[in-house]
Amino acid sequence: MGIKVVAKNRKAHFEFYLLEHFEAGLVLLGSEIKSIRAGQVSLTEAYIQVEPDGAWLINAHIAPYESANRFNHDPKRPKKLLLHSREIRILWDSVRQKGVTIIPVEMYLKDGRAKLDIALAKGKKLYDKRNEIAKRDIARELDRQKQY
Repeated sequence: MGIKVVAKNRKAHFEFYLLEHFEAGLVLLGSEIKSIRAGQVSLTEAYIQVEPDGAWLINAHIAPYESANRFNHDPKRPKKLLLHSREIRILWDSVRQKGVTIIPVEMYLKDGRAKLDIALAKGKKLYDKRNEIAKRDIARELDRQKQY
C-alpha cells in the first residue's frame, strides 16, 4: 500500500536541530484512527514524554470523528507510543541531557497503520534561524537568476 503522510510538524526543522529519528506505532481508539485517515490531525503543540516504562505523545490534536457520536474520544488525550525497549532506553538517556527534547516530526499511514516519526532535537538559537532564512533567500535568488 505504501506511505501516506497525514500530518507534518512544519516548525520542527526551523525551530530544532533534528539529531536522530525513530519510527513509533500508536495505541489508538477506533474513532481516532478514522480521524487520522481523514487527515484531521495537528502536531504543532505536541511533544513526547518518556518514562522508564514507555513513551507518550502529549498534546497532539486528533479531531473528534463525526460519525462516532457518544463513543467519541477526547481530542488531546495522551497516546502511548509503541517502541522497542532499547529505543525507550536511548530516548530516556538522551532526554536527561541538557537542551535535548523529543518532538514528533510527522504522522503517516504505513500499510494502513498509523506511525509517528519522532526525533531527538536540540533547540536552535535566534541567530541560527536568521542564518537559515538568509541561506534560503540566497538560494531563491540564484534560482531566479538561472531561470532568466
